[in-house]
Amino acid sequence: MARLDHLKAEQLTPEQQRIATEIASTRTRVGGPFGIWLRMPAIADAANKLGQTLRRDGKLDKRLFELAVLLMVRDWGAQYAWTVHDAAGRAAGLSDDVIAAIRERRPPKFAKADEQLIYDVISELLKTKRVSDTTYRRAVDALGLELFIELIAVAGFYTMVAMTLNTFEVDTPDGGTPLAS
Repeated sequence: MARLDHLKAEQLTPEQQRIATEIASTRTRVGGPFGIWLRMPAIADAANKLGQTLRRDGKLDKRLFELAVLLMVRDWGAQYAWTVHDAAGRAAGLSDDVIAAIRERRPPKFAKADEQLIYDVISELLKTKRVSDTTYRRAVDALGLELFIELIAVAGFYTMVAMTLNTFEVDTPDGGTPLAS
């Protein structure tokens, strides 16, 4: 059960209303971590801008973006984020087998080299809290420096998302728990 109730429109200050409207303009709802962050408008506004920069305006292929997100939120066991990004990953072109393997904490079998690269980078970062020189060079050679920076920013942003969701025990939209421990 969620630790905080969803804010109702009549509870919002004018600043919160403005930010909620901006968030809602590109999302189906103002929920998940944004429902928490909205209590601190400056954080909600900054998070929305960074999220939009990465999600909407980023140059990283959406399939690779969603792969990175799924890897991050699975590692954190963030049920809400998994629910949202499971569907987004499929829509972006990730295979059901890859998504199922990540959900089940199995190494996926990738048909595409760029997906394997993203998996390797994110998995190494999660396991060692660093990226080795070999992996760094491989990623920069394949993606270029700017996309590699964007990838690491996606990992960091979704760590913040997952930490917020888990700390405040945000329920999934349907109340389900798609991730086993």
